[in-house]
Amino acid sequence: MRRHMIAFVVSLIALAAIGYGSAAFAQDAETQSSAGRGQQRGGQQQGNAQAQPPERRLPADAVTQHTLELPGRTLKFSATAGSIPLRGDDGRLLAEIGFIAYTMPAVDKAKRPVTFAFNGGPGSASAWLHLGGLGPWRLPLDAAMPSASAAPVVVPNAETFLDFTDLVFIDPVGTGYSRLARSPQQPAGGTGPTPPAPGGGGRDAGGREGGGNRYFWSVNGDVESVADFIRDWLTKNGRMASPKMIVGESYGGIRGPKVVAALQTRGGVGVGALVLVSPVLEFGVRGSWRGSSPTGLVSVLPSLAASSMEAKDRHAVLDRGKLDAVETYARGEYLQDLMRGPREPAAVERITKRVTELTGLPEPVVRQYGGRLDSFIYRREANRAAGQSASIYDSAVKSFDPEPTSYFPASNEDPFTSGYAAPMTSAVSELYTSRLGYRVDATYRMANRNALREWIYPNTPYALDSTGDLRSILALDPKLKVLVAHGFTDTITPYFGSDMVLAQVPAYGDPARLKLNVYPGGHMFYSREPSRKAFRDDVAKLLE
Repeated sequence: MRRHMIAFVVSLIALAAIGYGSAAFAQDAETQSSAGRGQQRGGQQQGNAQAQPPERRLPADAVTQHTLELPGRTLKFSATAGSIPLRGDDGRLLAEIGFIAYTMPAVDKAKRPVTFAFNGGPGSASAWLHLGGLGPWRLPLDAAMPSASAAPVVVPNAETFLDFTDLVFIDPVGTGYSRLARSPQQPAGGTGPTPPAPGGGGRDAGGREGGGNRYFWSVNGDVESVADFIRDWLTKNGRMASPKMIVGESYGGIRGPKVVAALQTRGGVGVGALVLVSPVLEFGVRGSWRGSSPTGLVSVLPSLAASSMEAKDRHAVLDRGKLDAVETYARGEYLQDLMRGPREPAAVERITKRVTELTGLPEPVVRQYGGRLDSFIYRREANRAAGQSASIYDSAVKSFDPEPTSYFPASNEDPFTSGYAAPMTSAVSELYTSRLGYRVDATYRMANRNALREWIYPNTPYALDSTGDLRSILALDPKLKVLVAHGFTDTITPYFGSDMVLAQVPAYGDPARLKLNVYPGGHMFYSREPSRKAFRDDVAKLLE
């Protein structure tokens, strides 16, 4: 069971328990300003040549000015690459969280929104959202067969959010350039007791012995550290009065609502809008990695049908209307027959015939699995004849299967995330050094597998969900708006799974405050230009 869960979360990492010890909610004014010690408050000096406090490992903030020509407008903005320190109650430096912020000149900063964005994993840096769809530059991600040797050249992003909100991209501890702080005299970590982590290990974010990761690599510790960062960045930059939005992708569906709740109740910061991109909201709905969970099978079936529609017609434009009959069947007759179980031949026969029609797979293949097709089975069987392997993030993105005749794929590398890993990492590294003038003598970590392996979950990952937090933040703030965005052909966090979860959330006065929008494409649906445009417009309306 645990092996299957690890496999599921490993897939989520390309996009990060109980919290122990103290986070940085008790930081004082000196702590909040120490990120730019020697700089003017707000980061007005250029470059990062200032002398650093000996305890800090990352360079001083680097501020640069940019002009970007986009269709119909010119954007002039500042870019800040830097870090925010997190300290314990005793003032000791625990970690430095790296970020890139883009800000536009504003007459009244109190009216200019600011958005904080992060990816998921656990253990994923923010580069996917940053260079995939939201930032002023983007790396094209629209190839049907990604190439690891593709040129890591970014282009101006006509769909950037910067027109209507400032942007701060956060790399949680252990990702990007964010690092755990260490000193020869005192190990890094929380100031409270260190609990045993499932699977053991006890290494810090750099893989060394010390155990400091046990606080930051836990569900609550991660949430508190990200919430601390947001509060401290707002304080340092004088933006507490600005409208605030949080955008989280994938595991960001767990982190996002919990961060908003932490800010609301303990951080003294209100958030007006929350956008969850291809989120996992409740691990239990997804069920086990193999097709034994009725809810898991129900949640993924519409995405398998959408994948089949695109496979038959690559020019097909998917919308909820075209999948209405599939969704009705999934939540009705399909669920009922799944609950009857494989011991009832008539139910198995009904499922086999209908699932064959919806997925386009040969009936003997569907019958072999009793009609219970999960993402793995569908992607394997739909592409076996062509000798290809499809991405779990977007079934339209494929690569050649190194062992096409084997029953199981011979490689664990995903065509999308592994195919784009090299150009994306190179692109964000080049952005830091060449455009932003921020040079770090370290590797930019797109994905930290140590964080994934050693993440501290509450008892069992299957119990992990953020729906309670989502209900709480909506109930507490009648003005808060939430947009949940998915791609039709995402089979790792299927849109219908979120639909099932959100249907159980009360209206709290105005049901329009909580929306689910689905776009053509997969987990990173913003890789497709029409979806990227539609998503941008929907988020802009959310902030109006």
